Amino acid sequence: MRKDIVTNWLANTGHTLTQSQLASLARYQELVLSAPFNLTAITNSEDFAIKHFIDSYTLLPWLDDMKITNCIDIGSGAGFPGVPLKIARPTLRITLLDSLLKRVLFLRAATQELGLTGVECIHARAEDHVKQKGAAYDLATARAVARLGKLAGYALPLVKPGGVFLAMKGPDAAAEIEEALPILHKHGSAVESVQTVEISQEIGRSIIVIRKH
Repeated sequence: MRKDIVTNWLANTGHTLTQSQLASLARYQELVLSAPFNLTAITNSEDFAIKHFIDSYTLLPWLDDMKITNCIDIGSGAGFPGVPLKIARPTLRITLLDSLLKRVLFLRAATQELGLTGVECIHARAEDHVKQKGAAYDLATARAVARLGKLAGYALPLVKPGGVFLAMKGPDAAAEIEEALPILHKHGSAVESVQTVEISQEIGRSIIVIRKH
């Protein structure tokens, strides 16, 4: 793992990880890459650090400022951004939700090996999970490739009134935001802010902050 890349980026944004947390990230990278099925096409250590770990940590300022206590990562896949966020903020209660059972079984085994507590790994679709849990979460995140309107339709029913959906999109998200407005209105929500974060010299990430009223 390229710890130097992660620690330098975090330092530039006013965050740090302990050596123990960095060791957990390194072990998590090993677990993802050694899984018996393909969890990511990113195998280069530099790209892994930037496109998985740093990308996940673009959400840290909101977690800290909003004093989030529980979070759901929708379509968690290989565990990004959920697992790195949990490693960085051990008191955060987090649900990793995915519709593919083998990914959920991997996440359960990996988080157990890392000794992470307060993590729930759920095999379900978001629209089914909301029937069981309702609007139970302070924060929902999604890094999926679906359009914003579709993601918002999954995420917002799971968010408490006053809570937030953080959508992780590409650097130019204006068209998707405009397209998603009817869905946001339907769920009593609005875009609070959009911030572009540089995760490397070549790659930018838009964090769309959607507040549920």
